[in-house]
Amino acid sequence: MLPTFAFLVAATLLAITPGPGITYVVARTAAGGKPEGVASCIGCALGGMVHVVAAACGLSLLLVQSAFAFSVVKWLGAAYLIYLGFKLLLSRAPAADLPRVDRHGVRAAFRDGVVVEALNIKTAMFFLAFIPQFVDPARPVAMQFILLGTICVVLNTLADLVAVALASRLLESSSARAARARWMTRASGVTMLGLGAYVALAKRSA
Repeated sequence: MLPTFAFLVAATLLAITPGPGITYVVARTAAGGKPEGVASCIGCALGGMVHVVAAACGLSLLLVQSAFAFSVVKWLGAAYLIYLGFKLLLSRAPAADLPRVDRHGVRAAFRDGVVVEALNIKTAMFFLAFIPQFVDPARPVAMQFILLGTICVVLNTLADLVAVALASRLLESSSARAARARWMTRASGVTMLGLGAYVALAKRSA
């Protein structure tokens, strides 16, 4: 299994990279204040755990049926991370405008957070690409996946909560926000490229 330190570094860098999740909770905070922002963070965390549990069960069944198929999943995951890295590095600057989110109350913010994250296919694809790189097929896969997935969800939620707390500052200057998002997008691209390459080289030497 790849070093735990490598997982924590990669997961932390990816968690703090501006993306749809952070953009959504900031927009929710701008619309309904900090209570709705926090509620949306908790909802997104619960929605993320839906993907973690579903993927853990699926990969466990896959490993039971075929160790070779599990290896294929790991290779495809590494390739997907490299693809995401190139895509981020070659992408244009993200839009500075936040998506429009109307104020509907804390309960609605929580509910919407669950639904938005649970139905986000990109979240499912990312978990399937990222976490298997750190799973040891010789040990119970489901428990490893749930543990690592939970760590990812916690880190993402902490990043979202920080974004909510700093929403007023993030919204002060559109140009400054765009510059920060641009820099973090490039950093995320390099991180994914490095992770994908590291996984590929480790597999070749195994």
